[in-house]
Amino acid sequence: MAFFIDPPFLKGTKGGGTSKVCLPKAKIASMSAKERQKVINAKKSAASKGKYKRSSKSNVTGTASKNLKDWVKQDWRQVGDPSKKCGEK
Repeated sequence: MAFFIDPPFLKGTKGGGTSKVCLPKAKIASMSAKERQKVINAKKSAASKGKYKRSSKSNVTGTASKNLKDWVKQDWRQVGDPSKKCGEK
C-alpha cells in the first residue's frame, strides 16, 4: 500500500507578500486619489491574508512601454508614498 503526499510545490504560491505597490511615477501622478487608494487597499488586503498577489479587480491600465528597456528605465515609485523608490522601506 502506497501513501502519496502532495509536494509543496504543487500547492499555490502563498506567503506574506509585501503590502507595497509600485508603479511608474508618471502613472501615479495621472491617477486620482480614489484610484490610488483602491490599489493600495487591494494590496494591503492580500498581504494581510498571506496572499502573494492582489485582486485582479485592482489592476492598473496604461502602464505599458514600447519595450523592456523602456519599462526598466522608468522611475518606479511606491503608490502609497511616491517620495520613496520602489525598494525603499
